[in-house]
Amino acid sequence: MKPIILLALLVPAGTMLASQASTPATPSNRWSADPPHSAVAFRVRHLGITWVNGTFGQWTADLNYDPSHPEAATVTARIQTASVSTGNDRRDNDLRQNFLAADSFPEIMFVSKRVEKIAPDKLRISGDLTMRGVTHPVVLDADVGGVLATPRGRRTAFSATTILKRQDYGITLNRFMEGAQVVGDDVRVTIDIEATERTTTP
Repeated sequence: MKPIILLALLVPAGTMLASQASTPATPSNRWSADPPHSAVAFRVRHLGITWVNGTFGQWTADLNYDPSHPEAATVTARIQTASVSTGNDRRDNDLRQNFLAADSFPEIMFVSKRVEKIAPDKLRISGDLTMRGVTHPVVLDADVGGVLATPRGRRTAFSATTILKRQDYGITLNRFMEGAQVVGDDVRVTIDIEATERTTTP
């Protein structure tokens, strides 16, 4: 009789454990950027006639985003200034030292304040950008790529652009070559993010 009683006790416990193990994760509406499928890029005029393109290799972006209520979304992004790269070591060192002052200001930060849905697949994200210790409001125009369910969880994507005036952040260094400004005043920023959802289990 004892083996039968023991078996009867074990079966419900095993069933409960199996049920818990198969319980699906629930959406959290919290997302993190997937760096291999994302990029933070910029371009600025060189000598007034062409462009220098660059990227930042180290950064994070955390989002709270409910696809059914995009106006409630928030985003916080942190960029490591020393990770700037334009494909030229001499120019990159110049940017770190004389433009971004990476030793004194190692991080650029963006914190959203308001999100507006202006079309089914377009958002306007207003927030504060802090660079070189100076904070200014900026507006990002974002295209939303939708949400895709994958075996590894849900993914979403955004592509956002804005234009910054470098002088607004104390980057006032101007050099001229044969009368032409070496580095333009406007910096065009493009942020392409593919994000994975951070799920929670009940």
